[in-house]
Amino acid sequence: MIPEYYADKYKSEYYVEKQRLVNGIDRGSDVKWTRSWFLHLLLHPCSCFHADPLSESRMGNGKAKRLFVLGLGITTLLLGSILVWYPSPDLSAEQEIVHKIAELSEKLHHANTLNDQRKTDLQAISKQFTSLIKLVKDHQDQYEDNNSPLNKKLAEYTKQGYLSGNFSQSYDLSLPSVSAFLPNTVNFPNSFNPAFKISRNRAHVSMVIGIPTVKRQYQSYLVTTLQSVLDNMNQDEMDDSLIIIFIAETDPDYVYQISSDIQKQFQKHLESGLMEVISPPLEFYPDMTSLKKTLGDDMERVTWRSKQSLDFSFLMMYAKSRGTFYVQLEDDVLTKKGFVSIMKHFALEKIADKQAWFVIDFCQLGFIGKMFKSVELPWLVQFFLMFYNDKPVDWLLENLIQTKVCKLDQDNKKCKKEKEKLWIHYKPSLFQHIGTHSSLKGKVQKLKDRQFGRVQLFVPHKNPAAAIESPIKHYKHYSLARAYQGDTFFWGLVPQAGDAISITFEPPVQLASFRFVSGNAEHPSDRFFNTTCEILPDDTKKALSISKQAPLKDGFLVVGSFDHFGIAEGTIGAEVGLIKKFRLSIHQSSENWAILSELFLKKVS
Repeated sequence: MIPEYYADKYKSEYYVEKQRLVNGIDRGSDVKWTRSWFLHLLLHPCSCFHADPLSESRMGNGKAKRLFVLGLGITTLLLGSILVWYPSPDLSAEQEIVHKIAELSEKLHHANTLNDQRKTDLQAISKQFTSLIKLVKDHQDQYEDNNSPLNKKLAEYTKQGYLSGNFSQSYDLSLPSVSAFLPNTVNFPNSFNPAFKISRNRAHVSMVIGIPTVKRQYQSYLVTTLQSVLDNMNQDEMDDSLIIIFIAETDPDYVYQISSDIQKQFQKHLESGLMEVISPPLEFYPDMTSLKKTLGDDMERVTWRSKQSLDFSFLMMYAKSRGTFYVQLEDDVLTKKGFVSIMKHFALEKIADKQAWFVIDFCQLGFIGKMFKSVELPWLVQFFLMFYNDKPVDWLLENLIQTKVCKLDQDNKKCKKEKEKLWIHYKPSLFQHIGTHSSLKGKVQKLKDRQFGRVQLFVPHKNPAAAIESPIKHYKHYSLARAYQGDTFFWGLVPQAGDAISITFEPPVQLASFRFVSGNAEHPSDRFFNTTCEILPDDTKKALSISKQAPLKDGFLVVGSFDHFGIAEGTIGAEVGLIKKFRLSIHQSSENWAILSELFLKKVS
């Protein structure tokens, strides 16, 4: 409550200020709004409007404004409620239709291109047929009676125009063929057929994935790459894709070895037609000793990069008629979940938007993850074959696009901007390079795509309580104890014959199954080989009544072993009873270190 003295004081000051306003002092003038004025407004908010007609008029206008603002607020609130309760329309179905139309359009384009190629093939065949018929007719005219059945048939062909030269179209001009750039293939008709082939002839798919692989000096990453590709594809993607594994070697023994490994691990996918394996004939390649040195490279490097360009050309020629899109990978990469659908939808989205792209880059490194429309692969093949001796294959791709869009007098910034219209970069990357040793002897490349993210190097599990012992020394903090707890992977230094990893359960447990995976994405060759999995049951007699194998001298029973790919898994079951120990026994010394990226001993639930 305000004291009477101050109330009278503020009241008198208020009337002075009020009189000044009534006498015409403008609101925009330098009127000092005293504390008494504001205090009076707070105590008597409506009293200032009873003194004169002007105030009453202003009060009426204020009410109208307040009513208008109130009505506008209520209307906005109602509209907002409608938007909340009635969600925006689902445009995913419409987007799916747009993508489907784009996909059908691209497939039609691909079919028309194949049809044009078939026309050319038929013209060539008809020309050969005409020549053969003429040759036979000349022979018959010379040695046979004109009334013979064969001559009567030849006369009928003549009437139909087969011998007139009109049936087969001939040209005074001819386009350069592969033989123009590889003259060594002229005398070898089989130069353009795979020397080795496992195929179910799957075709008309959306996505063709080409994976060339060559002999490496240290370790192969092929199986790891193929497993990553398959693990990150669902069944619908598998049904609409084709994976071509190109063993780019001409040594029959090596080709047979790699193809056998692939058949052991991926037989199901070979039989379904998802996977194919091919290798090139020796006659496809020119004499590599006759290549010219370019770019200041030594002869070994020139040979390596020239062969790589020819490898890619062979693979692309084989793949171009099999599907709508073609994606090039390498044999030392990892993939992301759903990478096939992501690539397909992104490409179709660009086609639906009428964006004329030549290559979409799903990885920033080398030739990994480069997508092309299959109908445009001949551009690449022709360019690679022309300049395979001159530059590396990834440089040639860059040069091709630069030739298509850049002027000679254009600065680099403008040229780069034009190239980006044809060479689209997708982020984040869908592929990661994992290899350390290049296929070029002595070359070490620790290239990583930062857009990909972290690579999973181990699979953690919750295992039964146990004590672990082993004479194998671990590297840094990659110990068995931490790997068993699921904190990291185990990385042991060069296991020797007679070494073992003993897991003693405290207390004994019933095991349903076991799984051990050796090696990981970055070190796929650090595996356990010739290593058995053994258990020591609490009741040996009970376990022997179930087991088909005789116990070892120390009472252990062998329940499994590591296969060629460094994996050991199997089932045990409650009927074996309690198990006191689980042991991995190494029977052969290793030249490499050994990794256990997954340790899982599953208890009976």
